[in-house]
Amino acid sequence: MIRIRWLLVALICFVNAKRVLGDIGTATSYGPPYLPTRCPGYDQDQLPVNGFFVAAGSAIWDNGAACGRRYQVRCLSGLRRPCRDGFAIVQVVDVCRFTSCPTMAFSDKAFDALSKIPNTKINIEYQQI
Repeated sequence: MIRIRWLLVALICFVNAKRVLGDIGTATSYGPPYLPTRCPGYDQDQLPVNGFFVAAGSAIWDNGAACGRRYQVRCLSGLRRPCRDGFAIVQVVDVCRFTSCPTMAFSDKAFDALSKIPNTKINIEYQQI
């Protein structure tokens, strides 16, 4: 009987789990001013037009090699169920300058596409494209 219960619990958890295909990290948002950036070539006219950009944390910064990389990102979880459905495609334009940086710090506009709650910390899945 106990085996059957554990099997059912495992099955329910498996069915309800989101399928993860990329790396896992954390994210938050940061607001203007977005300039200057540590990535060369970005000024006000060269930031992604849609406003979907990030400052990379140490996990992906790679001593500046991350500049210009694009990532497909989706929100997995957070406090008070912040996640919106779907994903966002973002571009690295800077390094995160917070004292304790997450994997990515999103521009306000990019973060709003992933989270219903501004200025919170979320768990993300990300994959370079």
